[in-house]
Amino acid sequence: MALIDEAAPKNTGDTVTGPTARPEPTPASPRAKAAFAGIVAGNFMVLLDATILNVALPDVKTHLHASAAALPWTVDAYTVVFAGLMLASGAIADRFGARKVYQSAVALFGLISLLCALAPNAAGLIAGRALLGAAAAGMVPASLALLAGLYPDAKERTKAIGAWAALSGIGLAVGPVLGGALVAAGGWRLVFVVNPPLALASWFLVRGLSSHRSEHRKKFDIPGLVLFTVALSALTYGLVDAGTEGWGRPAPLTALGLAVLAAVAVAFVERRAQTPVLPPELLRLGRVRNNLVTAVSANYIFYGLLYSLTLWLEQTRHLSAAMTGVAFLPMMVPMCFLPLLTSRLAHRFGARPMVMVAMVANIAVGALLSTVGAHTSLAVVILAQVLMALATTMTIPSITADMAVATPRALAATGQGALNAARQTGSALGVAILGTLSGMHAAGIAMAVGALVTLVLTGLTRRGA
Repeated sequence: MALIDEAAPKNTGDTVTGPTARPEPTPASPRAKAAFAGIVAGNFMVLLDATILNVALPDVKTHLHASAAALPWTVDAYTVVFAGLMLASGAIADRFGARKVYQSAVALFGLISLLCALAPNAAGLIAGRALLGAAAAGMVPASLALLAGLYPDAKERTKAIGAWAALSGIGLAVGPVLGGALVAAGGWRLVFVVNPPLALASWFLVRGLSSHRSEHRKKFDIPGLVLFTVALSALTYGLVDAGTEGWGRPAPLTALGLAVLAAVAVAFVERRAQTPVLPPELLRLGRVRNNLVTAVSANYIFYGLLYSLTLWLEQTRHLSAAMTGVAFLPMMVPMCFLPLLTSRLAHRFGARPMVMVAMVANIAVGALLSTVGAHTSLAVVILAQVLMALATTMTIPSITADMAVATPRALAATGQGALNAARQTGSALGVAILGTLSGMHAAGIAMAVGALVTLVLTGLTRRGA
């Protein structure tokens, strides 16, 4: 989307009315750089909130008297709603204009963050986190659609997405460290106060972007979207409840049964939908399907490790929130700069070999963590973190850039919405499964199994599909 006046007329295929278009800047122009910075700031905030609360969970439990069953939902409410609404928000951005959707979502994110900071109890915090997930879902597909318009050349777009992933990924990296410092300074509520200034800066920097929208208005597949969200929410609830309260109860079994029924209904409804959640022309592309599977696996492993390792460090090794944040530095610091390198490697060699090498590294991480006990040396955990940083930064920028190139321009936001929905589904499942297993030994095995399955599927996929 060119940096033109909001009211300027759009070329073929879009409807925007108004007088005169500004000259389109080059990607190196100051206005384009400012817009890029605004997009990075928004995604930085989204990723920051995915990790900043983890180290604050013991403080949340103490001050809000959260139960063992409720605690994972203070994290998972964000990712479940994020995943469930991602596809819808991609379609909305394609229909109403990526910039308008992005600015509305980023403003809501800043406001809801303040409400989270004022939550009176665990239920209020979970509700606030769910609303944050909805706002985040509106931001990510729209931001990537804006990037696709800002860098129309495929090569430049791949480089820009690599830089976007590296810079905004710093939010993911500093989350545990910043969260630990804020908890030590004044408690868990401070972790939400950092968002409003970031939201304001992001809103301001992207205000000059155009808000083109397609003139072909499609109906939303509301039944498909609702069933998809129900299936994911029920699955996550069932796994979390069973892991914390035990399997011999009707609640988790009922939830898992509902998840299966909703998943079957999704498949049935989508075949007959006039405008399905995932357009068939996307799912027919082998690269798109491969990227979606990899996205689920990568986030399942990363966020499952982050959650379970946080609990191990604080509950088994009895580290403070601040020291737990410091303990994650071996994983988080490399993630600040590695995407700049790995995105270039992905451009040269393709996403498929990068994913396969990353999954081998993830299997090694799972094998290492399966040996971790109460008295295991932290050197083993540090080695696992370094390998995890390498694997994650090889995977996410690779599949994000590959999806941007593989997806037709008209479905740019929808394709990125699908990719990020897959990622957030993996995040929710990682917290639900790995975070509720008994000890790091079981979590390590579950992680290695997930990586092995992805490695086999990627290897069986025809090269260049």
